[in-house]
Amino acid sequence: MHGMINRAIQCFMRDTYGGATWQAVAESADLGFDNFEAMLSYPDQLTIDVLGRAARQLHKPVETFLEDLGTYLVSHPNVEAIRRLLRFGGENFTEFLFSLNDLEGRAKLALPDLEMPTLRVEDNGDGTFRLSCLSSMPGFGYAMVGVMRAMADDYGALVFLEHQGWMDSGEEIITINLLEAAYAEGRAFELSERIGGEP
Repeated sequence: MHGMINRAIQCFMRDTYGGATWQAVAESADLGFDNFEAMLSYPDQLTIDVLGRAARQLHKPVETFLEDLGTYLVSHPNVEAIRRLLRFGGENFTEFLFSLNDLEGRAKLALPDLEMPTLRVEDNGDGTFRLSCLSSMPGFGYAMVGVMRAMADDYGALVFLEHQGWMDSGEEIITINLLEAAYAEGRAFELSERIGGEP
């Protein structure tokens, strides 16, 4: 697993629950080190072990932990770059949803060796959308539920999300019911960041 995934889990634990909680997880997983390196690769089983131990440390199901991780990746100030990457996908939540079909390719431009999940969004034509997610990390779809929930809030949309489970092909299916596209005022977003406070 790419080190960025492991690093994200570490940062989520540290930023949300404190350094001591992360340290306890690292020790229980017998990592032999305190910090994941973002540009290294680690065995997939190590990532799975860390996820399981982190969930147990917090007394949460792994699915809930992954959903919270997905929300963190979009909403926490320390990972603003991920939110910006996703917000470039469109001016409203519907445009953002369809931009997920190209996310894997866009991410590869920045990090060619990062194994991104394959995402596919389909419009069911009744106000609902079907998101299929194929990833080497078991349960990544639950993290996507957290991402979708945070992005809906970011755009001010009201949605109902449901993880439908796995298909025989290994894809996880998420149903997205867009109840209201402009339910509330979304978070401010500018295409270009200001440098040094200059407008």
